[in-house]
Amino acid sequence: MTLFRTVAELRSYIDQARKDGKKTGFVPTMGALHAGHLSLISQSQAENDITVLSIFVNPTQFNESTDFSNYPRTEVQDLKLIDGLNVQAVFLPTTQEMYGAGNKNLLDFSLNGLDTVMEGSYRAGHFDGVITIVDKFLTIIQPDAAYFGLKDYQQLAIVRYLAEKRHPSVRIVACPIIREVDGLAMSSRNVLLTSEERVKAVLISKVLFGIRDTWKNRSFEDIVNEARAAFLHSDFELEYLEISDAYTLHPLSDYSNKAAVVCVAARIGKVRLIDNCELPA
Repeated sequence: MTLFRTVAELRSYIDQARKDGKKTGFVPTMGALHAGHLSLISQSQAENDITVLSIFVNPTQFNESTDFSNYPRTEVQDLKLIDGLNVQAVFLPTTQEMYGAGNKNLLDFSLNGLDTVMEGSYRAGHFDGVITIVDKFLTIIQPDAAYFGLKDYQQLAIVRYLAEKRHPSVRIVACPIIREVDGLAMSSRNVLLTSEERVKAVLISKVLFGIRDTWKNRSFEDIVNEARAAFLHSDFELEYLEISDAYTLHPLSDYSNKAAVVCVAARIGKVRLIDNCELPA
């Protein structure tokens, strides 16, 4: 495992690997690694000769300064966790290395409405920061494939669109959500939950699985209303629960013959959690 702090060092390494005919997989993370991240690494390793892992807490995708300052930064533990996993390259840039000094210029790129719903309604500017840093990474690394988890479903849809338009040679690979034994989706933010909040957080996955298990067996309106009502008498503040077209992300108001996804964002205490569950056509 070789650590790289600068773009120039990483580019030199990747250029040589490409000259040697090696396929490159890329796994972008913001650190605080867990089993979900390790599953991305494992899939990249199964499909490529070398895997590049980035650890970078990207400031431009945080619409709340407190969220950025509170985000867990665990570089030492992260490196210990992946030691021995045969990750060939770990990229650990600074903010200045990725954005330069002064203004953090954002990518001016239309996302065809994918960014205006759900997360886009609650986190102004979030996806501007996401596509800016993903575009930078894909430009620097030029991987054969990049690996993203399905837990951030809207982000995955946006990254796919970005790659299709600006990096068509990069294959975007969607990896399954990894869950705790009780169903809670693994997330770097889970470490910020108190022990009591952690127990209560399982409500999100219970609601999602309830929708999945009764999908199309009851009226659409009843399923949505009951799911939203489950949060009313809980410690959660529900931001949104939407059943959307799996591809356009446009909210649905009734059953269709298209694949759908139910997405949730809710706050408990000071922690904001998101999750989703795909629904069959």
